Amino acid sequence: MTNFREIADMPPPANTVGVVGWVRKNLISTPMNALFTFIGLYLVYLLLPPLLDWTVFSANFAGEDQTACTGTGACWVFIKARITLFMYGFYPSEEYWRMNLVFALLAATFLPQFFDAFPYKKVFGIFSVTGFPIIAYILISGGMLGLEHVETDRWGGLSLTLILSFVGIVAALPIGVVLALGRRSSMPVIRTMCIVFIELWRGVPLISVLFMASVMLPLFLPEGVTFNKLARAMIGIVMFQSAYMAEVIRGGLQAIPKGQYEAASALGLSYWKSMSFIVLPQAMKLVIPGIVNTFIALFKDTTLVLIIGLFDILGSVQSAIVDPVWRGVSTEGYVFAAMCFWVFCFSMSRYSMALERKLHTGHKR
Repeated sequence: MTNFREIADMPPPANTVGVVGWVRKNLISTPMNALFTFIGLYLVYLLLPPLLDWTVFSANFAGEDQTACTGTGACWVFIKARITLFMYGFYPSEEYWRMNLVFALLAATFLPQFFDAFPYKKVFGIFSVTGFPIIAYILISGGMLGLEHVETDRWGGLSLTLILSFVGIVAALPIGVVLALGRRSSMPVIRTMCIVFIELWRGVPLISVLFMASVMLPLFLPEGVTFNKLARAMIGIVMFQSAYMAEVIRGGLQAIPKGQYEAASALGLSYWKSMSFIVLPQAMKLVIPGIVNTFIALFKDTTLVLIIGLFDILGSVQSAIVDPVWRGVSTEGYVFAAMCFWVFCFSMSRYSMALERKLHTGHKR
């Protein structure tokens, strides 16, 4: 009888694993890839040294005013001196603790969603869209519980950007779901109303919507009923983004195989039960990239409220750079605003990717 001796697996070639293997596979796998890699490295060689010199090595970090900016690099003293304006707008300085508390609650509510092992994630998620908005409104607006009332005209900076984005995201998603279901409804009246709403709001630019919300909306309200400028901007943003959200979700609904609808009907489920427990969960999972893309667009579009007199973070930067005391430091302000937007948008993007991997159950091709 022949004896077979097991032979240990040989290690892979050294040039296919580790750093060398990654470089060969991703950077120089073909002559064309090698050419583009060389061009990219050359551009980095040309652009990176002067960029680092301007942002770090020749930059000024210490001081109180523009006289401290004596070098040829960035004047980060400007950001240091105006940071409260960029963060809080014209909110009273003695009440900053209220905004800080809201920021802390926001972080404590959403950061656990990034960690799978964190307990009570579902509870935190429900609180973020139910209890947190109420607490945040009481703290920021005041006028109750002994807190000084602060008019919305004094809200601004990054805090206003986050408020507009949060309200827009929380409100636009459920409205978009209802509109998407309505557009696919078998009832002609409901379907027509949803189509008209979606196409109307998608057919006009957000700038026009904000102008209409700020100028025209009060004309249609009953006498004695008024909304402040911030509330009108929120209404316009929510209606505008909900129309786009509806189309994203409708795409997910159309991607669900017809057999899923037939299976729900065979089980005797009502329309709302089949949508809630079978169809919508699958559709929402399929369109996570589209939903997050709409959220990111909403977050960036909040800068347009500047045209109706609301000073978000970009508006606060623009109001600061026109100050004669800080003449010539506009680049630093815009870089700071861009980095703030990038941090939040990149965080949403990474979270959506993690959510896709977690919910992946075979749809990915």
